[in-house]
Amino acid sequence: MAPSPRTGEPVLPAPTKQPVRRPTLVRKREDSDSGIDRARTPSSPSKRLKVSFDNEVQVKVMDDWEKAPAVIREEVRRALELHAQGDDSAYDRVKEIYTTKPTAEDAPSATTLRNYTAALLSSVSGLNISCSGLVHAVLQSVWIVRDEDYVALFLRLLGNLVSAQGVYVGDVLRMLVEYLVNTTGRDNLILGESPIPRSQIQKRAHAALRYLLRLIPSASGVLSSILTSQFPHSSDSKRAHVAYVQNLLKVIEYAPELQADALSLIIERLVKIDVQVQVDLEDLADDVGDGVVQDIPNLKSGPSQDLDEEDESEADTDSSDEEIDPDAQRAKDITTNVEKLDCVLDILFTYYEPQFSGTSVRARDTALDMLFSQFTTIILPTYRSRHTQFLLFHFAQTSPALVDNFVGACVHFAFDKGRPAIMRQSAAAYLASFVARGIRVPSQIVRDVFDYIGGQLTIYRAEYEPSCRGPDLRRYSNYYSLLQALLYIFCFRWRDLEAGPEEQADDDDIPLGDDFAHVWIPGIKETLAQNIFSKLNPLKVCSPAIVHEFAKIANHLGIIYVFHLIETNKRLRLSQFSGPVGRDLTFGIPERETALSGRKDESYQQLDEYFPFDPYHLPRSKRWVESDYRDWKGIPGLHEDGDASGSDDEDEEDSDAEEGTGTDDESTD
Repeated sequence: MAPSPRTGEPVLPAPTKQPVRRPTLVRKREDSDSGIDRARTPSSPSKRLKVSFDNEVQVKVMDDWEKAPAVIREEVRRALELHAQGDDSAYDRVKEIYTTKPTAEDAPSATTLRNYTAALLSSVSGLNISCSGLVHAVLQSVWIVRDEDYVALFLRLLGNLVSAQGVYVGDVLRMLVEYLVNTTGRDNLILGESPIPRSQIQKRAHAALRYLLRLIPSASGVLSSILTSQFPHSSDSKRAHVAYVQNLLKVIEYAPELQADALSLIIERLVKIDVQVQVDLEDLADDVGDGVVQDIPNLKSGPSQDLDEEDESEADTDSSDEEIDPDAQRAKDITTNVEKLDCVLDILFTYYEPQFSGTSVRARDTALDMLFSQFTTIILPTYRSRHTQFLLFHFAQTSPALVDNFVGACVHFAFDKGRPAIMRQSAAAYLASFVARGIRVPSQIVRDVFDYIGGQLTIYRAEYEPSCRGPDLRRYSNYYSLLQALLYIFCFRWRDLEAGPEEQADDDDIPLGDDFAHVWIPGIKETLAQNIFSKLNPLKVCSPAIVHEFAKIANHLGIIYVFHLIETNKRLRLSQFSGPVGRDLTFGIPERETALSGRKDESYQQLDEYFPFDPYHLPRSKRWVESDYRDWKGIPGLHEDGDASGSDDEDEEDSDAEEGTGTDDESTD
């Protein structure tokens, strides 16, 4: 050790610094007591930490569709801008959100769909006509069966859309009306949700229509035309007709301005089915057509019964009819149409009943005006309507004033020379049938109508007889239709035309022996005799069935004897009075030969025995008219006293006469 040069002391070497020991992950065995699991601790820094996963945890991959609402709003806004510039890539992606079926694997989630719908709501001002493809995709999407929150959001979108873009009003209303027509054609099952019943779907559709009509009252005009175009075809099922009519009546509740149009639409379509049934029945073979109405099952449940069950039964019936005789198939089709007619009429009777039975005079007058309007424009001009007119038959008898109103309307139509001849003839038939069949038509109205008709016949005779060569339906159709109406009324209501105290007696209490002299009110005999034996010879042109029934009753009552005239008319040919062949004597215009003019019989030159209030056979709705209806009652002893005509044909034609005049099959008492 060298001494220090200054002190001479030895210099000690500087102590070396001990290196600091770095901590390691290796710990002593005693550290296990601290609660650290060494098995889960790596043995060296070079080994990675081992991780284990819980198999019970649900892992969800966040895909591109799960975006924040703000991001989606910007995406939709940008897509509309680019679409206006001609770039449709982003626009098509937005449209795909609504065109993808909800049951598809790649269908957007409910949250995604809600966010995109909210984004469209904020950008509705940009959904002009150039974006009709996207708008139609939205409208055709399955929205009405989703949760209440989404339905409410979608309704807000519809309201803003039709308010900002009026061009879409018709598309939106048509989409909603389609839910009233058909609720089974679209997907009714959203993944993860329960099916929505048909009643709930239609309830939401009505709520949407009510909301939109409140926003835009002028949209009711557009809705009216849509409701007309969407009415079920006559070949559609009974369920479709019943459901649509019921929905139309619900629309009227929140859109009363559509009441007249909606009810007229129902009547118009009902009349078409009614007439088609009558035409088909006449075309069918007698052994198939005669019993088709009686074969309809008695439908005990109301029209609001479970329509889903009816669908299933109809489907089962259709699938079982693989091979069927053509006539039997036609009979089955007629039965189906009759059931439609029956159900819809029952709905209409139920709808009108509170308005006529209530205390509100205004409601009654409004309902009556609508029925009269439908009668004038739809029912009266339609030939062969069979059941629809019974709405008027029933409700016109709810009070004496309404009876008088309806009779007065028919008299006006029948005597109005400004109306077409076919409408005047139809009005005469309605007048006679209502007076004859209406059980609440009082005797005084029967007498007044008989007098009105008699007076008009006198006017016609004075006009026609000077140039008359003989019976001619084409020239004098108005005269013959009124005379036939007079005969029909007499057959049913002759008791009301008698004079004296006996006229107030019950029908069964009136003595009808040979020694009883009937006394008639003034003018009855004269009116019948002057017309029946006139140059116009109406008994040759009027329906043979009605003529024979009148002849038997009149002879039995001793008021007039016409059998000799009937026998004389059998040797008379109507063609000899209709002018030269091929010439229309009324207008002087050449007339082409038709299948009717080529027939050997003269039925086409005679009046039909059509009276619109003949017996009502629909099983469900007949309950409404049973208490208003006068059934045919023959005269006791009429068929046993041996009419003095000496004609062998009378007995053979008795049943035909009763059927032809609309008399019931339960004929005589």
